[in-house]
Amino acid sequence: MSWMRPLGSTGIDVSAIGLGTVKLGRDQGVKYPNGFTIPDDRQALELLAQARDLGINLIDTAPAYGVSEERLGTLLAGNQREWVICSKVGEEFSDGQSHFDFTPEHTRFSIERSLSRLGVDAIDIVLVHSDGNDMHIIETLGTLQALAELKQRGLIRAFGISTKTVAGGLAAAAQSDAVMVTYNLAQQEEAEVLDACAAQGKAGLIKKALASGHLADIDNPVQASMDLILGHAGSTAAIVGTITPAHLQANVAAARQALGDG
Repeated sequence: MSWMRPLGSTGIDVSAIGLGTVKLGRDQGVKYPNGFTIPDDRQALELLAQARDLGINLIDTAPAYGVSEERLGTLLAGNQREWVICSKVGEEFSDGQSHFDFTPEHTRFSIERSLSRLGVDAIDIVLVHSDGNDMHIIETLGTLQALAELKQRGLIRAFGISTKTVAGGLAAAAQSDAVMVTYNLAQQEEAEVLDACAAQGKAGLIKKALASGHLADIDNPVQASMDLILGHAGSTAAIVGTITPAHLQANVAAARQALGDG
């Protein structure tokens, strides 16, 4: 299996590892086992340069990640086209709390704001940042329809949902370009969604690939995680949100070994 892989049938190619950027913009209300300091601009630029040198082209952000989008717009200025940028709609984070709005009106507002923050004319991938009520979002609120219209207008290139339930993931696979699911050594309930992605030619993006740092107590849990994730035919890319250069290098090495692309 190759390091670069198609994002479903969208015509977009992404690396097997994507760089998550919550730690570039937010240090409150996160679920990592240890605290961290948000990198300054020099450190962030070095991390981004390292990621590109390692072959990563996928970068994941969201309005809920504090100032991540704004920082990326500055840090990537003039080089955005070197990256496949994934952002989200639906979740906002302020005053230490998450707030959700999945209405078409807020979806359109959020996309326009993200375009401005990121300094791009179109966002490659946009996912709905689900609050767990996946089916209500899909069947009732019109969020996916709004994203489909934005895709038709050329403001986004692909869309989907970051789901929290198997039923939601299956419905999202049937109605969108990509699904982001939790899949790791400890949580494999959503493997069924990845099965559906593989069968339907949709992209399967993996969140919490390393269990938000809560790694299994086994020998080489990073390698075991990558073997599991990238061994599934429905897995397109695993999003890893590290800000530690050594961890980033080790994650990529493990992914390449899992793919036989070392």
